[in-house]
Amino acid sequence: MAEKNPPSPQGALDFPRPFTTVDVVIFTVADDALQVLLVQRPTAGSEPFPGLWALPGGFVDVRQDADLLACARRKLLDKTGVDSPYLEQLGSWGGAARDPRGWSATHVYFALIPGHDLILAKGANAADVSWFAVDELLREPALAFDHGEILRAAVERLRGKVEYTSLPAFLLPEPFTLPQLQQAYEVVLGRPVDKSGFRTRMMAAGFLVEAGQVEGTSRRPAMGYRLADRSAPVVFPRTFSPRG
Repeated sequence: MAEKNPPSPQGALDFPRPFTTVDVVIFTVADDALQVLLVQRPTAGSEPFPGLWALPGGFVDVRQDADLLACARRKLLDKTGVDSPYLEQLGSWGGAARDPRGWSATHVYFALIPGHDLILAKGANAADVSWFAVDELLREPALAFDHGEILRAAVERLRGKVEYTSLPAFLLPEPFTLPQLQQAYEVVLGRPVDKSGFRTRMMAAGFLVEAGQVEGTSRRPAMGYRLADRSAPVVFPRTFSPRG
C-alpha cells in the first residue's frame, strides 16, 4: 500500500549539509628536491587561517563541475595553467572540527607535473602561491586546516607507488634522458638506486619511446625519451633496491 503523503524531493533535502571541497596536492621536482605547491590564505576579510599556507583547492561548483575529478582539474588549471597532468584520487577527509565555518568534507587528489617554465597563478582568494620542498615542510607542517596530515598521506602514497611504478616520469618535461629519469626517482625516494639495474628495468618495461638526441646531464648528446602512454603509469614486477 502506497504512502498517503510521501516526502517531496525538496523536503528530503531539507537538512543541514556539509561544505564540500576538493583539494589538490601538486608535486613537481625542482632544485634536486620533491616540491609541493601551496597557496597563502588571505589576511583580509573573514577567511579562516589568515596568512597560513594551504593546499590549493576550493568548493565544488555544481554549475560547472560534472564530478570531483572535473573540480580537481579546474583547480589545477586555475593555479598552474596545466590541464592534462597525472591526477590520482588520494582519499577523503571530513569532520566538524577541520573547518571553523562548519562541518566539511574534502576530496583530495594528487597531481604530478613538470615544473619547468611553469607560470603559477595565485588566484583571487590567495595572498601568494609558491613551491615548497616537501622534506623541509614535513618537519614542521604548520598548514591551514588539516592540510599537514593530508600532505603527509600524499607523500607516503607517492613514495610507496614510486617503488614499483613509472610515476616519476610524469614529473619531467619531455623529452628526458635516462639519467634525468633516474635522478627523478632518487629525488622522490630520497635514496640512490643502482644505475645498471635501473636502465635495464626502464628499457624492459616498454613505456618509453625514443625521441632523438638531446643534451644530457653532462652536456653530451644522449637519447631522449617520451612516454608512450600518459594515461596511467607502468607497474613493475618488483620494487627497487637501495644502491649498495
